[in-house]
Amino acid sequence: MRKPLTELLRMNCYRVIAVENGEQAFKQACSQSVDLVLLDVMMPGPSGFSVCRAIKARPETRFLPVVLITGLACAEDRIRGIEVGADDFLHKPVKKEELLARVRSLVRLKRYTDELENAETVLCTLARSIEAKDPYTEGHCDRLSRYTVSLAEKIGVSGEDRNDLRRSGIVHDIGKVAVPEFVLLKPGPLDASERKIMEKHTIIGERICAPLKSFRNVLPIIRSHHEKQDGSGYPDHLKGQEIPLTARILQTMDIYDSLTTDRPYRGALSPERALEIIRNETRRGWWDPDLVSALEGLLEKSPLTFSEANA
Repeated sequence: MRKPLTELLRMNCYRVIAVENGEQAFKQACSQSVDLVLLDVMMPGPSGFSVCRAIKARPETRFLPVVLITGLACAEDRIRGIEVGADDFLHKPVKKEELLARVRSLVRLKRYTDELENAETVLCTLARSIEAKDPYTEGHCDRLSRYTVSLAEKIGVSGEDRNDLRRSGIVHDIGKVAVPEFVLLKPGPLDASERKIMEKHTIIGERICAPLKSFRNVLPIIRSHHEKQDGSGYPDHLKGQEIPLTARILQTMDIYDSLTTDRPYRGALSPERALEIIRNETRRGWWDPDLVSALEGLLEKSPLTFSEANA
């Protein structure tokens, strides 16, 4: 079956990589830049189900469209295909018109996905370039991305929320692109006018990321990560549960990382001293006490995760 399908696709101007078994299929999907994978369910080595699951499990290939070609007609097999992440199905004998229609549709979808990923890459690159202006914040975005996911896992938030937190850790301060360097890099405290300028970065960051639909759940984190439990934060003076949980998770780790890294006006504080300050500010009504407790538990369980990141 492989040979006639390959010839048909090549006649319609597709570049085709044809392999003999499941192991080779997975290897090619992971090592080549491909737009679509067609897998026979019953093939030598790992089955199409197994290869599809493995492709979808990798962050690098999870958005790669996979079509399962099957002679199996029972509903259980279709359900299994859906569970392993298949994007579509073709039934044997494969009809020419149906094959070409499915391939056109899914290749077009893959290209839209690539454009989306490219846009996200540009935003992340911009965020890191802002961070690079200040040697004291180097690595902050990547650390915060990891820290927030760790805390989110600790309290049991969903995988989708963890993914949003991973992204927000990178881009949360992207609005600082509009903050003048004399404010951004000032070694001492900001005066009232400078603080007003700085506080606009959350709203600007939200506007920068708003066109990306995939960032719709990241936007509240960007906007609200400087809010405080007592309403004294910015930009909307939200209180308590009005502040999105994901924003509270990020701000908890943002504060911890800021305290435990060098700044122009002080050296890095020890984890113990940082926690003492965070506890005092929590008693003042600034931070979520449940998340601070979760942070303490996380540090007790895996302190090396954080100390190595700050080394």
